[in-house]
Amino acid sequence: MSVTRRSVLTSSSALAATGALALAGCDPKTLQIDDAKSSPDMRDYAADTLQQATDFLLTAYPESASSYGLDKDGYAHLKSKLTDRTAEGQAKIESQVKDLVAKLGKIDTRALPDSDALDVQVVQTVFETAADGFDFKFGDNALLNANWSWRPTPYVVAQNVGAFVEIPSFLDSSHSLETSEDVDAYLARMEAYADQLDGETERTREAGGKGYIIPDFLMERTIGQLSRALAKDPAMWGIVTSMAKRTALWTDGTDDSRFAHAATIAKDKIAPAIQRQVEAHEKLAPKANSDAGIWAKPQGAEYYDWALGALTTTTLSPDEVHEMGKEELASLQARMEPILQSIGYTKGTVGERMSALGEDPRYAFSDGDKGRAEIMTFIEDAITEIRGHMPNAFETLVPGFLEVTRINPEVEAGAPGAYGGAGSIDGTKPGHFWINLRTPALHNKFNLKDLTYHEAIPGHVWQGEYTFKQPLIRSLLAFNAYSEGWALYAQQIADEMGVYDEFPVGRLGYLQSLAFRACRLVVDTGLHHKRWTREQANEWFVTNNGSNPEEVRGEVDRYCAWPAQACGYKVGHSAINRLRTGAEAELGDKFNYKRFNDAVVLGGAVPMSVLGDVIDGYVDREIG
Repeated sequence: MSVTRRSVLTSSSALAATGALALAGCDPKTLQIDDAKSSPDMRDYAADTLQQATDFLLTAYPESASSYGLDKDGYAHLKSKLTDRTAEGQAKIESQVKDLVAKLGKIDTRALPDSDALDVQVVQTVFETAADGFDFKFGDNALLNANWSWRPTPYVVAQNVGAFVEIPSFLDSSHSLETSEDVDAYLARMEAYADQLDGETERTREAGGKGYIIPDFLMERTIGQLSRALAKDPAMWGIVTSMAKRTALWTDGTDDSRFAHAATIAKDKIAPAIQRQVEAHEKLAPKANSDAGIWAKPQGAEYYDWALGALTTTTLSPDEVHEMGKEELASLQARMEPILQSIGYTKGTVGERMSALGEDPRYAFSDGDKGRAEIMTFIEDAITEIRGHMPNAFETLVPGFLEVTRINPEVEAGAPGAYGGAGSIDGTKPGHFWINLRTPALHNKFNLKDLTYHEAIPGHVWQGEYTFKQPLIRSLLAFNAYSEGWALYAQQIADEMGVYDEFPVGRLGYLQSLAFRACRLVVDTGLHHKRWTREQANEWFVTNNGSNPEEVRGEVDRYCAWPAQACGYKVGHSAINRLRTGAEAELGDKFNYKRFNDAVVLGGAVPMSVLGDVIDGYVDREIG
């Protein structure tokens, strides 16, 4: 799979125009019209169409407006709304997407300046890919939702998918509560949350009748999570106590009527909606089986092909991705071998020795709340350290505005080990590094720094702030392979800054993390294309990478609910490195490490089919 700066990896469902020309052997720039010759009428039409797309994204997915600090002025009405998750609401979104695809298709990018053409090409790619996804009349197509664009899924609800998992955390972290109007909007969203649950329940019933039922092991976890919430007093749910805690900061605490109102909504509307969702899953449970992969569902193979293309923005086949994972794993383990030898781990496979290292008490956190506190302190120290290295890795710096937050304990059992993202565009809300603390044993002292670099700085939070320098429409669109590929490259930057020079076991943790992502290529395609069982996937992963079995179980279950998402990481990371190697070869002594890193992040989130053209521009500027 060779990648040059004229030919990166092409999108499976919607080739960007420049990528298509590159594959045809043409230099896209030779067909661009100079700015002075660009068509004013076409520029106006393109600008108007992109504004329509922006308005659509914020209106269809109002959570994005709040997450990015845009729920004010002309978008202030969105602060009280949530995405319509009913079948009718999703059909309306599909219709609007396909209407915008038609409008975008009328834009002649040759009549635009290069920067405007790039914006159109990026937007057109993601809208066309999403339109293809809507042709599958099941699951949830989240490609255009800025909050959850990384998790299209064939299932409406699962242990890590659905309003129950997403909305309480969203309201806690992204819905500001600074005025009485903000509280009123929060209460309106609580009611909308109940409606979302019912909309998803009805879609789950409909999908179940067509054969789209989550595997039995995911069914058990999903029902368990929902039921555990119902076992608690709704007045004590995080969605209620978060509002009370935050409003107490600016009120005298004497008026508890809104708190009582929130508790009433939770008890009378949200709890019954959750109960209905439990009952719908319990009715489907006898029909569930243990087939882990999407191959077992109607149109499963076709769906996986779409998902693999959408989430890697490539045309790689499942077999190619599978073999790529094996090759990458072998290469990484060859780098791990001498480090293991140097610290006295000399016998057994690399996976066996990493398993033994993971059980070494020197690198374990304490049990219980003491260990949770140790983990939070460890993360904060790692962030402080890496901030000091950023001027050596980038010429253009961003604030890295960040909070470290525990994942809501109500959903930790089905959540990933961690995730992160940037804050609001206006800089008033921090980005978050959400960490799963269901047990301190999920993490250890030789891999937690690496995880921090991935999720926070210079990973997701850091990269997201560069995206805010793009036109608004570009800030609202994300690409799984780009963002996750960057986060792995961010881990590499930390290593290149020397953070492990005095801690070789930490470098092992970093390399194991990359190997973990290589394993994902093998396991995801194994589950969904080669018909592996859940047990086979778990065993292969633990044996070959020496990963924590507890972590692997959660990971494999995640892949079962999100086919192909896990493949974007290593595919994107490898593409960035191949482009860097090509730039180094072409520029020689003119290659500048910091300016290359700037080029990748300042170009904004793009498909892999476009990233090569972004790096083209960097190389041409350096050549002069």
